[in-house]
Amino acid sequence: MEKSYWEKIAPIYETEIFDVLKNDKNGHIVKAIQSFANPKKSIIDIGCAVGKWLPVLSPLFKQVHAIDISAKNLAIAEQKYTALKNINYQRIDMSAKTVPDIQFDAAICINAILTADLKKRNLFFKHMASFLKPNADLVLVVPSLESKIFSHIIANKYNVDDAKNDTAPTGKKAIEQIRYIKDGVTDIDDVPTKHFLKEELELLLDLEGFNTKQIQKIEYDWSTEFHKAPSWLKNPKPWDWMVYAKKK
Repeated sequence: MEKSYWEKIAPIYETEIFDVLKNDKNGHIVKAIQSFANPKKSIIDIGCAVGKWLPVLSPLFKQVHAIDISAKNLAIAEQKYTALKNINYQRIDMSAKTVPDIQFDAAICINAILTADLKKRNLFFKHMASFLKPNADLVLVVPSLESKIFSHIIANKYNVDDAKNDTAPTGKKAIEQIRYIKDGVTDIDDVPTKHFLKEELELLLDLEGFNTKQIQKIEYDWSTEFHKAPSWLKNPKPWDWMVYAKKK
């Protein structure tokens, strides 16, 4: 997912992009943020998009720094949340070789590390760590590879959404998908999207100087995966991974 993709999607973001805040029915992410919130501290929202999390962050922190790769996303957020006076907006590409030398007491990053490009993901994790002071708090949410594979298994076994009629890729497309899946990349709405293993997250964060304190599932309804989810399909539900970590 490149800058051009997010600039194109910005005007229709609300209808096209999955709303994590709305679909976290148990409020686990908000509770995690509240656990370290402090009106004297600053927080950075990395990959803020159109600003869905800003009304959550603004009352809890002294200063909120909202960054995104898309200038259009930022413009929409700034126009929508004019009443929130403690927010700064800045366009930053987390996959660039260098980013501004700024640091904060905490960070959230909600389903923003999605690029299929390994080098860009490595830079994203590196820069995310650089934005945080020692002992800073981080809430990170990413798509789960385990959940994605589980959903595929369910779909194929029970022919959900006529999965058996799906056309298998051939030629270059098939080779590309094999290469991608080895790196945890699988499509969301035909866009190659990085999904993460639980153990992979622990390792990546440790290498960038974080102590992982908690990893848990953020569960969603099956309707978020299938157009016609069977009525008997209850638990386990599809999920994203949420990590709470602290900078060493």
